[in-house]
Amino acid sequence: MTSPIRTRRIYDPPEPADGHRVLVDRLWPRGVGKERAALDEWAKDLAPSDPLRRWFHESPEARAEEFAHRYRTELDTPEAHAHLATLAAHSPLTLLTANRDPAGSHVRVLVELLTG
Repeated sequence: MTSPIRTRRIYDPPEPADGHRVLVDRLWPRGVGKERAALDEWAKDLAPSDPLRRWFHESPEARAEEFAHRYRTELDTPEAHAHLATLAAHSPLTLLTANRDPAGSHVRVLVELLTG
């Protein structure tokens, strides 16, 4: 059985229900110290590539579907996200991002891959 996967902003204070906390951004968030982040790990390799991230941020609403397709292609190997899937299978997992809208970011696509 897979535990629920939560998505939260790194700027939000940690909660006991978070379980294993993983930052899935390529860049470290501004203004957040390592202690305040309370991370268990930083999986920057699971973030979209810089070119893909920049392309998407030019027009996120218009490019959301194509972004999701391209990002899935970048994560096309099971090894890419197998570790997170294993974590989610055994305990609560929270994916963290600095993005203002985690549900409209790459985190949504990653959750779909992990739960789908």
